[in-house]
Amino acid sequence: MTVIPLTEGRHPALTPRTHEILLEDLVVDADIGFHDFEVGSPQRLLATVRVRLDLAHWPQTDTREASWNYDFIRTGIRQLVAARRFNLQETLAQEIFDMVAAQPGVVGLTVWLRKPDVYPDAKAVGVLLSSD
Repeated sequence: MTVIPLTEGRHPALTPRTHEILLEDLVVDADIGFHDFEVGSPQRLLATVRVRLDLAHWPQTDTREASWNYDFIRTGIRQLVAARRFNLQETLAQEIFDMVAAQPGVVGLTVWLRKPDVYPDAKAVGVLLSSD
């Protein structure tokens, strides 16, 4: 039996042009906010990070060694939140953005932070930073 590569016979327009990984809605408790009632009272925060990689850093083999490290993003966010308190979501979002942007192969990046428990009549309040 002959194995035909999955790309053989595929129309060129169907070749992936974007290679992204996603960490969606990581839940962390953060000491964040500038109101008196927020200081020292950790709040639930949702963090989403979308990373666009250049093709050279996209896995070319189905091995652990070829993969991009999701744990780096998750652990890095948890460490940033645990290290200090933040007055603004904007500041934390920028620190997450800078941490991920410094990694090899990153050519595009979106960081989205949301506080889901602020208003009873809104799903969340938050900030989004994107290189797009």
